[in-house]
Amino acid sequence: MIGYAGTGYKGIQINAGEKTIEGDIFKAFVEAGAISKANANDPKKSSLVRCARTDKGVHAAGNLISLKLIIEDPDIVQKINQNLPDQIRVWGFERTNGGFSCYQSCDSRWYEYLIPTYSFLPPHPQSYLGEKLMEFATANNYLEEYQELQSDVKTFWKEALETYVKPVLDKLDPEMREDVLLATFKEGECADTITTLKAVSNADEVDSAPKEPSLQEDPSSKHEKSEEGPSESDKISENCRDTSSNKEIIKKDMESQTNENIKIEPTKTSFSPLEIAIKEVRSAYIAAKKQYRISRRRQDRVQEALSNYIGTHNFHNYTVRKNYSDPSAKRVIKSFDINTNPIIINDTEWLSMKVHGQSFMMHQIRKMVGMAALVVRCGTPMMRISESYGPQKISIPKAPGLGLLLERPVFATYNQRAVTELGREKIDFDKYRTEIDEFKQREIYDRIFREEEQDHQFHSFFHHIDQHKSDYFMWVTAGGITAARTGPANGIDRSLQDESEDEANANGEEG
Repeated sequence: MIGYAGTGYKGIQINAGEKTIEGDIFKAFVEAGAISKANANDPKKSSLVRCARTDKGVHAAGNLISLKLIIEDPDIVQKINQNLPDQIRVWGFERTNGGFSCYQSCDSRWYEYLIPTYSFLPPHPQSYLGEKLMEFATANNYLEEYQELQSDVKTFWKEALETYVKPVLDKLDPEMREDVLLATFKEGECADTITTLKAVSNADEVDSAPKEPSLQEDPSSKHEKSEEGPSESDKISENCRDTSSNKEIIKKDMESQTNENIKIEPTKTSFSPLEIAIKEVRSAYIAAKKQYRISRRRQDRVQEALSNYIGTHNFHNYTVRKNYSDPSAKRVIKSFDINTNPIIINDTEWLSMKVHGQSFMMHQIRKMVGMAALVVRCGTPMMRISESYGPQKISIPKAPGLGLLLERPVFATYNQRAVTELGREKIDFDKYRTEIDEFKQREIYDRIFREEEQDHQFHSFFHHIDQHKSDYFMWVTAGGITAARTGPANGIDRSLQDESEDEANANGEEG
């Protein structure tokens, strides 16, 4: 029985040349003498099997691996943990029957997902998606219902502008303000939005998240500085005019900001006034979002969305490499509930969701969360979730892996047999509840909160969806699934949609 924080690891499953949870655990077994030297070079010789396969960056308070171990030493658990980093722990062992497979014997799994409540705010009305929502609502006689669904947050963006963003813009001279706005909207519909902004002069602002100057960027997406070259304003304007260049900038920016393991450049000694201003505008919008507190009405709508998953459904749209006709795409969800008492950490309000299912396919939970969040924030009819179980293929972005946590696997059937027939102990994580809870708080929860505070992954994730100029996600609008482009979503960043090449396995299974 094990627990781990997945940050910095390419998932649990051993993969040659990659840093994985199982890889480090197996090495610790060898160092502690729990694996014989004859089997030390190949985990397969020890019949290593995992209960639930977790992806890159995903955490687990309780998971199980089954294998042959030498555990006569009474201090073997302590010795193993001494050879592991603090973010990986072995809780204990249970002897099982010879034919036991933790994957086959697992009845169900509990997962938790933590998400900032600002994730349920609607797209900024001047973002690409925000404008499309209004356009389709008007064209499909859905405007009144759409506005009613967003009534509890109808003043949020205006208040954010007045309270947080406008004070930053007011400090700038007109030329600098224009440059900041140009940079701010380089990911959106640059020309149209800039024209509007010039006309209203400080009235409305679009939410944006320009890259931190310290984040690693592709050289092609940077604005190189030169004493004799064009100004920053000229270069940003050129990016807006050059569609192909702009798409590449968006792609690189999305890759750098939504990756669970963001790489940081060496700290710059100084920033230009323009860079500082852009950073301040970005920070202002993030600060505004952090102050948002979800209403009970919006919480109820989140719960309504999650309840639509309960039962047996065809989740082919919620994973990879599965067709509608594939029988394995049908999965059972036993429950999916929110904790109605959000918590506030570092001024940000968080909502906990717990899902209990028989088994899950790769990315299924993250895509379920992504779908639910989009339905709520976009005022989408709830029937869209039911429609997603049909044969039509749609693109559902997967929510950040940062918030996903495997709570524990359940072995009810095996445990009954272990006691009544096998004379073995139950597989029971509750025996280690004190240690697990302390570990979960220190290594998982605190890590999630800390990384979001530093990297703003949820802000970046939803911002990129809102600014992505494509019709792949138009199923969220009143136009329905027919309004969305089908087929392979070429050009959409993998972090918004499907698996990374180094994450996929042959069956698309997760746990």
